[in-house]
Amino acid sequence: MPLLYGEGEVKAFQRLREAIDKPLKGSKKDLLRHLPYANEAPFNAYDRQGEPACLPNTRVDLLQEIYDWADGKDGQDKRCIFWLSGLAGTGKSTISRTVARRYSEQKRLGASFFFSRGGRDVSHAGKLFTSLAVQLGDAVPFLQAHICDAVRERSDIANLSLLDQWRELVIRPLKLVKSDTPSSSSSYLLIIDALDECDNEGHVRTILQLLAEARSLTTIRLRVFLTSRPEVPIRHGIRAIPQAEHQDFVLHDIQPAIINHDISLFLEHHLGIIGREWTLGPQWPGEEALRLLVIHASGLFIWTATACRFIKDGEAFAEDRLAEILEGTGFEGTPEQHLDQIYITVLQSSIPTTFRPSEKVRIRTMQRRILGSIIILFSPLPATSLAKVISISGIQVTQTLERLQAILDVPKDVAGLLRLHHPSFRDFLLNKDRCGEYWVDEKEAHQLVATSCIQLMSQTLKKDICDMYAPGTQASQVDYSRLQECLPAEVQYACLYWVQHLQRSGSQVYDGEEAHRFLQAHLLHWLEALGWMGKISEGIQAILALETRSQWHSFIYDTKRFVLYNRLAIEQAPLQLYCSALVFAPGNSIIRNEFERCIPDWIQLKPKVQAHWNAALQTLEGHTDPVTSIAFSPDGKQVVSGSGDETMRLWDAATGAALQTLEGHTNWVRSVTFSPDGSQLVSGSDDKTVRLWDATTGAALQTLKGHTGWVRSVAFSPDGKQVVSGSNDRTVRLWDAATGAALQTLRGYTDSVTSVAFSPDGKQVVSGSNDETVRLWDATTGAALQTFKGHTDSVTSVAFSPNGKQVVSGSNDETVRLWDTTTETALQTLEGHTDWVKSVAFSPDGKQVVSGSNDRTVRLWDAATGAALQILEGHTDSVTSVAFSPDGKQVVSGSDDKTVRLWDTTTETALQMLEGHTDWVTSVAFSPDGKRIVSGSYDRTVRLWDAATGAALQTLEGHTDSVTSVAFSPDGKQVVSGSDDKMVRLWDAATGAALQTLEGHTNWVTSVAFLLDGKQVVSGSGDKTVRLWDAATGQPLLPALKGHTGPVASVAFSPDGKQIVSGSWDSTVRRWDTATGQPLLPALEGHTNRVNSVAFSPDGKQFPTLHVSDYWLVEGSTKLLWLPTNYRPTCEAAWGGIVALGRSSGGLSVLELQQGPKLVA
Repeated sequence: MPLLYGEGEVKAFQRLREAIDKPLKGSKKDLLRHLPYANEAPFNAYDRQGEPACLPNTRVDLLQEIYDWADGKDGQDKRCIFWLSGLAGTGKSTISRTVARRYSEQKRLGASFFFSRGGRDVSHAGKLFTSLAVQLGDAVPFLQAHICDAVRERSDIANLSLLDQWRELVIRPLKLVKSDTPSSSSSYLLIIDALDECDNEGHVRTILQLLAEARSLTTIRLRVFLTSRPEVPIRHGIRAIPQAEHQDFVLHDIQPAIINHDISLFLEHHLGIIGREWTLGPQWPGEEALRLLVIHASGLFIWTATACRFIKDGEAFAEDRLAEILEGTGFEGTPEQHLDQIYITVLQSSIPTTFRPSEKVRIRTMQRRILGSIIILFSPLPATSLAKVISISGIQVTQTLERLQAILDVPKDVAGLLRLHHPSFRDFLLNKDRCGEYWVDEKEAHQLVATSCIQLMSQTLKKDICDMYAPGTQASQVDYSRLQECLPAEVQYACLYWVQHLQRSGSQVYDGEEAHRFLQAHLLHWLEALGWMGKISEGIQAILALETRSQWHSFIYDTKRFVLYNRLAIEQAPLQLYCSALVFAPGNSIIRNEFERCIPDWIQLKPKVQAHWNAALQTLEGHTDPVTSIAFSPDGKQVVSGSGDETMRLWDAATGAALQTLEGHTNWVRSVTFSPDGSQLVSGSDDKTVRLWDATTGAALQTLKGHTGWVRSVAFSPDGKQVVSGSNDRTVRLWDAATGAALQTLRGYTDSVTSVAFSPDGKQVVSGSNDETVRLWDATTGAALQTFKGHTDSVTSVAFSPNGKQVVSGSNDETVRLWDTTTETALQTLEGHTDWVKSVAFSPDGKQVVSGSNDRTVRLWDAATGAALQILEGHTDSVTSVAFSPDGKQVVSGSDDKTVRLWDTTTETALQMLEGHTDWVTSVAFSPDGKRIVSGSYDRTVRLWDAATGAALQTLEGHTDSVTSVAFSPDGKQVVSGSDDKMVRLWDAATGAALQTLEGHTNWVTSVAFLLDGKQVVSGSGDKTVRLWDAATGQPLLPALKGHTGPVASVAFSPDGKQIVSGSWDSTVRRWDTATGQPLLPALEGHTNRVNSVAFSPDGKQFPTLHVSDYWLVEGSTKLLWLPTNYRPTCEAAWGGIVALGRSSGGLSVLELQQGPKLVA
């Protein structure tokens, strides 16, 4: 949906919301169309209308066997899956279309999905289950309501895991159908063809597991007809399903006589049509010709179909072409050799004999390039787009394709996608021994396409390519037609796949090469295009691929850091590449320096930023409550996180993309980890259960019940056969991971068990407890072996070293301790954290320890010496969980700030002492002339800053607890501050001298403000009162203003000084008469939660326009600048076009924006 000029963000999002809600409120048909759908998936899709079904009297016995199974006549009603496997060219898809047509006509076809390698939406599983659901809703009317309910309940269903989609959109709706529902059938058929052409083997295995769940249906049953080549992942997947639940048929094992009979009928039918069309006589081609053709087809229907197409394309020369085939196949050979010969015959005939030798060479070279490109494309393209991708004129491409229709599907529609009639042709062209002079050098073909893609992008990509202008334009606001107009199919293809082609070419990327020049000029343009396309994760993968091959490593490394840091911004609002991404990049970033000219002129004063990239690689956002536990998968490719939002999330460790959300717990998830082989997950929760999950599908496998208190920690044994859990019920429990049976209960603690882990050999268990001890247990007998004492507060986390000789523990006593497991000796006490240590772990080599703490830091330590190695700062709340990646190069951390962060442990970052506060900044305010800023902090100080340069001017000390609120007097000569020490203080803004201490509040002071004439100060407090003070004497002018029933969070004077406004945690806003202290109006009610801030505008009517909302710097209602996690403020203040942002790190960021339009130009 495009942004309308001048409408502003509020109206634009109102229109967007209405557009989104409209289908949800409409008919069931409209709601089904809300799901992503692969148009080419059904057997009878428009683009498939030329694809044949089995001829009458062919495949008779096989089809009858399939029909008997589908109709439940085989006596094996439990066999919900029929797997038809066969080699390439044996006719699997033709059989699928025949079965689909029959059951469609009987109104019993639920849905069909025909996979096709390189076929965009049908080459992957992304739209498989949503497409099946749409078709089921159309085919089975009484299912529509249940499927629509699922879409209403989970509008994000298309972004969830395959498991969630299958169960919510297919299985659950079918289970909800009542047995007395009137219907014409109690059984429906799903057809999934060519599953082997799905591009992700992991997804193939998942699909097979999920399809087997159809056996659980009773009222309305599903039968799944599945075809594929007999490839290993599918064979293994089928074998994992109990034999009684599936039926198999191997197509290429049918007796040759039966196949030859069917091929003969096929030839007789199609050649008969050709004969009649060209009046070749009723007996043509004759029994002998048919016999020879059958012999040389060698059981391959693809050979037969290709031969018929080749003869038909000869038109008046059909007889000559038949003779040509018979001459070329006059030899004994394998089926593959006969298939090769028919392909060679087609290629030879595609070059007219009238051409001169030199012209034939040119034609053959161009043909090889066109065909070579088609067979290596990662996604099919229309002919016009292909021509642009490979830099050949559209006319030449079209002419070449016209002569190759026997082997290529060339749509008459110019927008139609080019496809091979059969994937065997690709195998043929890429094998030099099979195709001779027609051989396509795969690496060379990839190199040519890569070069053409780079050239195409260089010529077309530009800044703001969709002409949206507004810097905060959301990617979702650009509709499909606009995207296709600005980024045509060939440009989108180039953006997505140029690096993959470069990889497959085998070339090394060197300085000065075209790829480097392209990125130096168009990196931001390329990333912007990927942002509009919703393909940033693919872009990150491309950059990671370049990093491993590039000789210009520093540029690519900086690019990787730049994109990972700004991934969320680019995904949401691609034009922020030129704004936020560059503005907040480190000062020495290569990308910042290369593209700084792209920053809009309206950003006049940029904030001070760090000089170099720090160790924080990326921040993963998505949880809606604190993150309590994190872990890497054994291969390091995924991260799992558990949260107070009762969910677990799986993330791609390389790109940061959210992969799955696992739901099932009914309270906080406290602990999560992978099994040693990565196939399962285990979680512990405040719902008192331990749960096992399938890590691939997200399916809940088992729920282990027995604990009577919160489960605080879980872990797998090294062999994956057992699970250990620790609980608030003061016990440690051992479970059988396969059966879920309780094996042992270890008792002895006098308080909650907070952490558990197995030793590397699986023979021991270590546990930590709130009783301040660490204990070792025999995992076989359950006997207590050792107790380590030394901590002076609760032990929160324990872990074994990789060699099992040491244990590390973290504690609320703010220390990390290392213990010798054989002697009970305390080896080291690591001190440095300033708050509770919540999590500890060893590096894979045992040389380092990582710890996370309530002090918001992650720390790395030398395990041998106890020396502090690094302090990783960035989280804005307690760090609850830490872990090393399997290679030890990264650390992942989870935090109460609801984020997961990935850190590069190899980055040598000097520990920086930032100039400014040393803790959370709670309040900031501008001086009346806008030249200075005052800030207050948890570090108990008030600081003054130069607004133009960001330089610290003064530090005002005196408060004995956190400073909560600060403000300048109207003449700028004084500063007032409020504090948790219950005091209000007045300071000389020039000298920093303390002028007055205003005492009277009986609880923390939350908010302070000056009257416009500077003679009075107002304060609000946790004691539920508002107080008015004489600024000169420090004395109270009136008794405390009472009325709020909760702490007063914010106070302000009206511009004329006649009123005071206060907001409170009691959810009300109150107004008071400054002279008398009387309430002016009844409390203003309407908020449903705490009121944390109130203010008057200078005219007493409106609020200031420049502010922060939902991580964005906003002017009025227009989003201008996305704020990365490190720059999201704890407090803010604006003066004209200048904004000051106080941060949890203690730093202060100052930006100045020019007045007037703010566009990306």
